Amino acid sequence: MRLRHIPGSEEEIEKSLWVYHSPEEVKNSIHHPLYIEIGMGKGRFIIDNALSFPSVDFIGIEMYESVMVKATRKLERMPEEKRPGNLHFIRMDARDITDFFPEGSVDRIYLNFSDPWPKTRHAHRRLPSSAFLKRFYSILTADGTIEFKTDNRELFDFALKEYDKASFILSYSTFDLHADETAMQDNIMTEYEEKFSAKGNRICKYIISKKL
Repeated sequence: MRLRHIPGSEEEIEKSLWVYHSPEEVKNSIHHPLYIEIGMGKGRFIIDNALSFPSVDFIGIEMYESVMVKATRKLERMPEEKRPGNLHFIRMDARDITDFFPEGSVDRIYLNFSDPWPKTRHAHRRLPSSAFLKRFYSILTADGTIEFKTDNRELFDFALKEYDKASFILSYSTFDLHADETAMQDNIMTEYEEKFSAKGNRICKYIISKKL
């Protein structure tokens, strides 16, 4: 599906107080614990997390201005006293992740409903591929984790074959997250998760951690 361009989104993102515009801004602002979401979409998941956990710093990463601007506009519509002070965004390509985050600077990475890139020749573009996981490994703290959710079973099966290649171990895995009462106690849904689960799609999830 072609992304609809929102006129003026580039200018809005450039002026937004919630957006970091350079690696230096990010590196000078890092505090622990730091959780990042790669491919944040319209921002519901990371905004809800930032509101729920004010002692954690959150950074949402999105490649497209026309998508990110929907998140910045959500914050602008909120009453000023209710806006999270522990949340920022970066418009960037995930392939450049190590330019923005130093080694061992991130405590948790969220990958939510990532583009499945279904063609075999595009497998290296999938965020849970070993190619990306190796990048993520370097920026995670020693006890850092990656949490991945998707309703695409083929992508999830692919992901389960990739983490070991990048020196991760599996801490948790399910093919039906919403049937796991314990896991659902602190589950914060994305827009896609709510939409797909309402249709009866099963949500897959894993948590992986670094081999030490």
